[in-house]
Amino acid sequence: MKVVNRRESWRTKKVFTLLLATIFWIGLTQSGAADEQITYRLKWLFNTSVVGDLFADSHHLFTQEGLTVTIKEGGPERDAIRELELGRAQFGVASADQVIRALSKGAEVVVIAQFFQVNPLQWMYRPDKIKINRLADLEGQVLGVTFGGNDETILRSLLAKAGLTEADVKLYSVRYDYTPFIQKIVNFWPVYRNTQAVFLGEKLRGSGDVFAFFNPADYGVRFVANSLVTSREMIESRPQMVRKFTAALLRGWQAAMDPVNANQAIETLRRYDKDSSVETLQQELAITRSLVQPDAAIPIGFIDTAAWKQTEQVMVTQGLVPTPVHVERALWEILQQ
Repeated sequence: MKVVNRRESWRTKKVFTLLLATIFWIGLTQSGAADEQITYRLKWLFNTSVVGDLFADSHHLFTQEGLTVTIKEGGPERDAIRELELGRAQFGVASADQVIRALSKGAEVVVIAQFFQVNPLQWMYRPDKIKINRLADLEGQVLGVTFGGNDETILRSLLAKAGLTEADVKLYSVRYDYTPFIQKIVNFWPVYRNTQAVFLGEKLRGSGDVFAFFNPADYGVRFVANSLVTSREMIESRPQMVRKFTAALLRGWQAAMDPVNANQAIETLRRYDKDSSVETLQQELAITRSLVQPDAAIPIGFIDTAAWKQTEQVMVTQGLVPTPVHVERALWEILQQ
């Protein structure tokens, strides 16, 4: 009888197991099944403001790049930049003020793309109650503002630009209740032009009210909104993944913003927003398109360096950050030059 050495048997099994594992891994890689796992944290809930993100996911644009992406909703208690720092997400969405505050605190965050060329945060007002032809016309008015929100920063910049102080106006604290605006207690109300404003507009039209929109950019205050961010470590250690993810995401936005794909974009939104009517979503999509790409010559995702610098200057002037952070150093387009 032949006696088998147990140590040799164990070695043989180990080599065989490793060989099988290697063959299995190669097979997975060649078939595209071994996708890279990515977590993408949004700034807010699923709605029309993230239609490009949802389109890229639902139309498998990430998997075409060999990526498996989990898109997670944001919210008031979700900070995408913080999750990047903790390694809980590889990519996220943040507004310029969040990025600048984080840079001021030493965060290594990089801006990869800018989703909105025009900030969707504007004010809805009643022109039959407030006549606004110049910033000075805000004097003596009751102005809705979300204390601690982006709109407070923007409004204070507008007042300063007009040479007005808080004593020259009455600031009304805005919460998640539109009643003061609907009941005409306040006639100047902050809204997201492509979502909240559509809902409110339908209500006002139903009651025969007229309304208009006050866009800070028309008065020289350009404050950058939602943008795609990642960590500097990701840029340096996994640049190929960053490029793949960004390319797939921007293809999703380009497709979702193309009027030819409007029906597909609406179908994508309906999977996440079952309460809004198709008509409402169509309005929101059309407005979003005008904010994301107001000029066909400007590519979707373009980073407006001048607007970022102005946003930083506004925050420094108002004491929201102690010193300049030179935000342009965190813009990917400049880093690639």
